[in-house]
Amino acid sequence: MFKKILIANRGEIACRVIRACRDMGVATVAVFSDVDADALHVRMADEAYNIGPAPSSESYLRRDKIIEVAKQSGAEAIHPGYGFLSENAEFVREVTASGITFIGPPPEAMEGLGGKMSARKIAIAAGVPVVPGTTEPLTSFEEAKEIAASFGYPVMLKASAGGGGKGMRLVTDEGELKSALENSQSEALASFGDDAVYVEKAVMRPRHIEIQVFSDTHGNHVHLGERECSIQRRHQKVIEEAPSPINDANLRAEMGSAAVKVAAAVNYVGAGTVEFLVSDVDRSFYFLEMNTRLQVEHPVTELVTGFDLVREQINVAWGEKLSFTQDDVELKGHAIECRVYAEDPENNFLPSPGKITRLRLPQGPGVRDDGGIYEGAEVSIFYDPMISKFAVYGRDRSEAIERMRRALQEYEVGGIKTTLPFFREVMKDAEFISGELDTGYIARFNERRSVKALSETQADIAIIAAAIAFQESTKTVVTNQPTASRWATAGRNSAMNSRL
Repeated sequence: MFKKILIANRGEIACRVIRACRDMGVATVAVFSDVDADALHVRMADEAYNIGPAPSSESYLRRDKIIEVAKQSGAEAIHPGYGFLSENAEFVREVTASGITFIGPPPEAMEGLGGKMSARKIAIAAGVPVVPGTTEPLTSFEEAKEIAASFGYPVMLKASAGGGGKGMRLVTDEGELKSALENSQSEALASFGDDAVYVEKAVMRPRHIEIQVFSDTHGNHVHLGERECSIQRRHQKVIEEAPSPINDANLRAEMGSAAVKVAAAVNYVGAGTVEFLVSDVDRSFYFLEMNTRLQVEHPVTELVTGFDLVREQINVAWGEKLSFTQDDVELKGHAIECRVYAEDPENNFLPSPGKITRLRLPQGPGVRDDGGIYEGAEVSIFYDPMISKFAVYGRDRSEAIERMRRALQEYEVGGIKTTLPFFREVMKDAEFISGELDTGYIARFNERRSVKALSETQADIAIIAAAIAFQESTKTVVTNQPTASRWATAGRNSAMNSRL
């Protein structure tokens, strides 16, 4: 086994990998930017090296510096976590050329599946259903208009490169198309250095369900069931669960088989996630994309399968076979994960950086917090504001929801705004409890909250108005009393006050 592994990342995922390495008796090397000098992952690692200023382009995205540190520290392998360089094929080639093992898939698989259009071609060739759309980038507005008309509105414009909802636009009619195309191309270029955009038929009110796959260097490809990831804001997931409330054994087997076909088609190695859109009406499913890395939401899969996915990544990179077969995979119980962000849910989930003045983590049965912070730590403006992957496990979905409610009441973060209040409300929401989920859930949830707040405001106004009306009517009665009676009343009140 490797004696030392460098983690080319930061925050909670770096801490997660360090813990797995500790379990395996493997030494760890952390890298950090200037603003992360006191970060938790730096404190946890056996060694830590500064790789530059705060902007990620000058630190965590500097391939040369990371490889230099790996050599200097004697690290035999690099784990990329997720984000940053985790899906950069050139980085993989440079790492390998340096005689260091990259813990992840080969660059060819990354390149084939990294672009959404090339991934669609691979899925089609493998016989996996895809959403109707183009397999080449749009070249003009006229072409976009013609293709959109042939599909019928609404359609989705999507950036071919990258993820996280960048370069994605829903277009409901032709009048929106031109500006949406320009904005999508502009955002894609700024985010990924590539303005290639393609068009798909929009699947309305779909569920976003993904399948965890795992492959080794011996040709074994296995899936570990699904995760429900429909609750999203700005096309980014905030709550995930396993299994999906909509799935049954047959649908799971069909989607799992399709996901394994995609992985096998590119000779995949390591952990990967195949994402699908699933119709809530007839349960038809369509390939969306494949993420060639570990996912943020991997804890829910670990909780219901019992497998340590990071440990499995390291073993596979070492050249070992998967420690399980498809027959060994059984989903037991139910897990829910909330991504705790330093964001203000009352202000459109805008980032809320700052110093954490108080931190109280939940405890008790079935509770797991994969965090990257501590009391006194600073949440930087330079990076993704996620501070924790918080998950719970229950014997069924009802128990998992109840446990999440209890644990969220215990969870306290002071000094900054977080998404914790939002999660507390969701766990009591009838639509969430029923499992009626799709990618438009948060929009409807906010709408319900607005209506409720308006109703409460109107009720308050009505109560105040009634009180004022009552007071005015009382004044009128008092005013209409005979003078002697009013003085007599005043005298009785005075005598009463003197006795008190």
